[in-house]
Amino acid sequence: MAPGHQDGWISAFLDAQAAELGAANNTLLAYGRDLMDFSAWLIRHHRDFAKASREDVENYLIACEAEGLAKSTRARRLSAIKQIYRFAFEESWRKDNPAIQIKGPGRDKKLPKTVEVFEVERLLQAARRVGRTESDRLRNTCLMEILYATGMRVSELVTLPVSAARGDPRMLLILGKGGKERMVPLSPPARVALTEWLEERDEKDAEREIRTKTPPSKFLFPSHGKLGHLTRNRFYLLIKELAVEGGVDPTKVTPHTLRHAFATHLLANGADLRAIQTLLGHADIATTEIYTHVLDERLKELVLEHHPLAHDKG
Repeated sequence: MAPGHQDGWISAFLDAQAAELGAANNTLLAYGRDLMDFSAWLIRHHRDFAKASREDVENYLIACEAEGLAKSTRARRLSAIKQIYRFAFEESWRKDNPAIQIKGPGRDKKLPKTVEVFEVERLLQAARRVGRTESDRLRNTCLMEILYATGMRVSELVTLPVSAARGDPRMLLILGKGGKERMVPLSPPARVALTEWLEERDEKDAEREIRTKTPPSKFLFPSHGKLGHLTRNRFYLLIKELAVEGGVDPTKVTPHTLRHAFATHLLANGADLRAIQTLLGHADIATTEIYTHVLDERLKELVLEHHPLAHDKG
């Protein structure tokens, strides 16, 4: 039987996403926000999840457009609505999915921002200088070397278990989106940085255990915060500090920029697109193909900047 309240639909849907599909916490939060917005709109129009029609969903999307919401936001909200109604159909709460035939607004195609190899080198060098203590500098260096060597998502990096890094590994086992595991190789500089940080980290962890009687941290990059590991927000601020220190435009640099740089630089040096897909943990190669467009754009820029016939001699 379907829940009698709007919030009950959303809660049951999110619980199923978490239990059955292993959806990440950020994904669940995004679904929740989008569905709460749709729910509030339905209530204002004296409708609910159980009785909403295709016309209601379309009118909601028109209202979102009138608010000036971006195409990507409207597409995401429609996706959440389709998902909850698919779930409701499977649970026999409804006999139809009113959103199934509605086409999304599409997304504005924006090429991901990336940085040049020399800019990455400046960031890596800055990591060796930025930090109040030698321990901070070793950690920062390890973070940056691993991020650029593997192209992992920042959430994967900051939650990396220390057990994955034991024994001077040539490969790291990463738990990615949807609970999917993948192996990524470590470059020699990343392995050196990891070894040096592990030694420092273990020493500090042992001292803390003796001093506070707390068990050792399970994370490679532990923190005193409630999560127990370095937060994404703290790393975001750190990478901005490194950009300033390294003389790189900080507006160009985020943790995700390094993931894009990893992929773009591999592709530029002849790596196979399927291999890059595997390393990045993309479910669909179409997601990875965006980097071919990034490379095409960069090559175009190089020609326009440096080819003698590309300039107007007026």
